[in-house]
Amino acid sequence: MLKVDIIEQCKQNNRKAQLQLYNQYCNGMYIVANRFLKNANDAEDVVQEAFIKAFSKLHQYKAEVTFGAWLKRIVVNKSIDFLKSKKQKLVALDEVHLKVVDADNDDKWLVDDAITLNDVKRAIDNLPDKYQYVVMLYLIEGYDHQEISEILNITEVASRTQLFRGKAKLQELLTLKKNGTRY
Repeated sequence: MLKVDIIEQCKQNNRKAQLQLYNQYCNGMYIVANRFLKNANDAEDVVQEAFIKAFSKLHQYKAEVTFGAWLKRIVVNKSIDFLKSKKQKLVALDEVHLKVVDADNDDKWLVDDAITLNDVKRAIDNLPDKYQYVVMLYLIEGYDHQEISEILNITEVASRTQLFRGKAKLQELLTLKKNGTRY
C-alpha cells in the first residue's frame, strides 16, 4: 500500500491503516522524543500523545513536507511542552545522534580536538533552557530558524539571537583552560 493511500485511509479512520502508519513511524519518533526527555516512559507517553494528535489533525496535513517530517514536528512540540510542564532539563545526547557538519574555518562550532563527547554533553546541559532548546533543535534535529520560531513560538530573530548566544556560551564552556583542564 502506498503511503498516500495509507494516509487517505487514516483520514477515514481506518484502524488497520492507522496501525500500519504507527508501526512505520513509532520507533523513529520515540528516538526523537527520547533525545529531549530523560525518561523512557515519558518518551513513550509523548509519542502516544503525538500520534493521537496527528491522527486527529490528519485533515490538516497537506503533503507539503513528508508525513515523517510533519509527525516529527508534532513529537518535538509535545516533547518541549512536556519539558516546560515538568521544568526538566533536556536529555544528554547519545553518541550515535551526533553528526559531523562541514563548516567554514571561522565557524563558531569548531572546538579543540581534545574536546570529548562527554564535554559537549555537559556543556549543552549547562546552557540556559532558552539556548538549549534552540541549539538542540538546530544542531540535532536539523530545523531552520523559521521552523524553530514556529515550534518555540518566538521570532526568527530571537531564534538566531539565541542560537548565536548559545554558540558563544558553548564555545566558552568548551574552551580548554590552563594546562588542559576545563571548568
